[in-house]
Parts: sequence; C-alpha cells; structure tokens
Amino acid sequence: MCGVGIIALAGIIVNNNILLLDAFHQQIKVRKNNIKQCIINASISRIRPILLTVATTVLGLIPMITRLNISFFTLQITYDAPSSQWWVDISATIASGILAATVLTLLFTPALLVIQRHEKT
Repeated sequence: MCGVGIIALAGIIVNNNILLLDAFHQQIKVRKNNIKQCIINASISRIRPILLTVATTVLGLIPMITRLNISFFTLQITYDAPSSQWWVDISATIASGILAATVLTLLFTPALLVIQRHEKT
C-alpha cells in the first residue's frame, strides 16, 4: 500500500512547487532585472502558505497514522480497528513524504531557479 501513498504524494508535492514558481514569475513581471531578489521575495511570500498547507495535511493524517478510528455515526473512538490497517501505510507514507519534500521544495527549487537563470545569461 506504500506504492499508492507514493503515487498520491507525487500529486500533492507538485502543488507546493507550483505556488513557489507562480510567485517567482509574478515577481519577475514586477522586477525584471534582479533575479536573485525575485527568488528571495517569492520564497518569503510563499513560505507561510506552504508550511500551513503541510502542517494541516500532516495533522489531519495523524489519526490514521496512530490507527484511531473515529465513527461519527456511533460517536465512538476505537484504536486499531480492522478497517484502519489499510490506511496506516498510506497515511504514514504521505505524511513523511510531504515533510521531506517540503524541505526539498523550499531549499532546492530556489537554488535550481538561480542555476537555470544563470545558465540562460
């Protein structure tokens, strides 16, 4: 089931990079000369939305990672229900992957933008 989590993770991770790249392209339209300053401004302006999105996703997956089953119909919380065994691997894969990918997104995407712009000039 980890494979399904990795496939889902691939779709989720792209959103953070899209946010960062979109902010960068908006900065380029405003300031056309200073590429490094545009990258810094884009990173600073999008770090809070990216971190909040990651935090809510990981916090939302914690009940599944810890094998809690919350039934809203019977108003019961059970631990290690048979239905939760399928979701533990998927949710753990997604949560750990998002945390690792966020660090990589915030570090490597701006660095790769600098390298790409440096090679074009």
